[in-house]
Amino acid sequence: MWIYPEKYGVIVIGGGHAGCEAAYVSAKKGVRTLLLTMNLDTIAKLSCNPSIGGTAKGHIVREIDAMGGIMGKIADQTSIHYRMLNASKGPAVQAPRAQVDRIAYQFEMKKTLEGIPNLEIKQGTVENILFENNSITGVTTLEGVTYEAESYVVASGTFLNGQIFIGHISFSGGRSGDKPSVGLSESLKKLGLKLGKLKTGTPPRIHKRSIDFSKVEIQPSDENVRFSFDEVKPLLSQTNCFITYTTEQTKEIIQKNLQKSALYSGKITGLGPRYCPSLEDKVVRFSHRDRHQVFLEPEGQNTSEYYLSGMSSSMSFDVQLEFIRSIKGLENAEIMRPAYAIEYDYALSGQIYSSLQTKLIDNLFLAGQINGTTGYEEAAGQGLIAGINAANKALKKEMLYLSRASSYLGVMIDDLISKDLLEPYRMFTSRAEHRLILRQDNALLRLFTYAYKEGLISEERYKEIQSQKELIEKEKQRLETTYKSLLGKKSSLSQILCHKEFDYQKLLQEYPLDVVDHGKEINNQIQIEINYAGYISRQEKEIAKFEYLDKINIPKNFTYDKIIGLRNEAKEKLKKFLPENLSVASRLAGISPADISILMIMLKKNGA
Repeated sequence: MWIYPEKYGVIVIGGGHAGCEAAYVSAKKGVRTLLLTMNLDTIAKLSCNPSIGGTAKGHIVREIDAMGGIMGKIADQTSIHYRMLNASKGPAVQAPRAQVDRIAYQFEMKKTLEGIPNLEIKQGTVENILFENNSITGVTTLEGVTYEAESYVVASGTFLNGQIFIGHISFSGGRSGDKPSVGLSESLKKLGLKLGKLKTGTPPRIHKRSIDFSKVEIQPSDENVRFSFDEVKPLLSQTNCFITYTTEQTKEIIQKNLQKSALYSGKITGLGPRYCPSLEDKVVRFSHRDRHQVFLEPEGQNTSEYYLSGMSSSMSFDVQLEFIRSIKGLENAEIMRPAYAIEYDYALSGQIYSSLQTKLIDNLFLAGQINGTTGYEEAAGQGLIAGINAANKALKKEMLYLSRASSYLGVMIDDLISKDLLEPYRMFTSRAEHRLILRQDNALLRLFTYAYKEGLISEERYKEIQSQKELIEKEKQRLETTYKSLLGKKSSLSQILCHKEFDYQKLLQEYPLDVVDHGKEINNQIQIEINYAGYISRQEKEIAKFEYLDKINIPKNFTYDKIIGLRNEAKEKLKKFLPENLSVASRLAGISPADISILMIMLKKNGA
């Protein structure tokens, strides 16, 4: 085995969305970084739907961009269709989504990464991890090369022992057309990581010419929707997507052929994402429904493939063709790629810290589906944090931790380290208890200080955003002063806003916004802050009430068994998850407020 002559600061294993983000930010922090991927031609491949964003997922992409990441910028460059989901609802749940050109996204990401200083990209299949004294010393590849680094990020996606299912047919694969990673999975087990099985799937692709567009609904692209807070020049023009529905006949075909589903025949043992079920799962679980929505979405501008969103399946090919042709507008559908399910290894809950560093090994970080998540956005968000912290490890700097109150990234990671994951984790706005504060529109204002501290945005950009934040606060104060006379000098802004004489639009006419020259987005920020001032104030008070728990750290070697009064269930949970602080401990299932009180007393006695 030949040892590569130069040592890296960080090695990222896997060129999916988590790996790309991890490698990008690690190199951006000035650390010599190596991205190792099994196939250079599939970097950032959109294996399932070629879309970015969506409910809560769009929030994550905006946060990645605010932190200096890359996903949002590449999505804006290669978008062919935008939507602002929940546009008619409140600002907390509004979320951007884009259909992107699959190949353009993939190539643009590869091109961008190839031009980043400090980043090298090499094709190589990691087969073995070298380990010594609680630390990884290197990785060896199938091609016969050993690479060494200070820290490592494993972002393996669905490739760990991946097995693909189409009806009763099954074969090994990381995704359709790609080999699985078997050696890496075995190597992680040898290190002591506990692995389980999860399942996900993808719908079929059909030929454009076989769609009767006269029978389906047009879904035009929305205007003025973007992911990046920077101005990114789009490379492609916008196009339409379409909507159709399954029929009673579709339902009957599925019901009579359930034995031809890998999911219902028992061939698949791993649980799939409950909130993104296969079509056969929808028919069984929602048998009272006569139809299900199907989105017809183009794969790109230089292909005739269309993606049938909402039709994930593990049925046999013949059944897939039959039920697709029972759908309105798809009576003559030509399947170009069949749907399939995939089962893969992941790391069981309780084995990582909020830095995404493993508890067993000091210089190993995990990101993406290996942590039990599903979705490109969740993967990229973890890649961002893992890449930052792996670089910090190599630089001997402090780890970055994001709290639940700071971001959806913080919510997601906190859920991953404090909950038993029995199915693939997907982000929803309902998971964030402070979602009115964690809006997609204010991600930049929430996170720019973290980005600056980590060296991911320039000082000039930092000052520009700080100035915007100050202008927003100044305008809120001006409005408060202007309307004090309505309720008296001691009135709060929230009280003023509820007053019957308050008219915000009239106020804008009489007192134009000081920040009008800074664009619509800043003015929108001010209006939201004003309209929801009372609710925002309430959430800020709730955050402050529990903030002190974040600051009470629990030593790694803390002994729970000797604590008198702590219930056995609590002891077992605490020993399994090894929470870093009382805040994380308080959110573990089975931990009561009384347990936290006892734990707090013992920690104070021990000088914590």
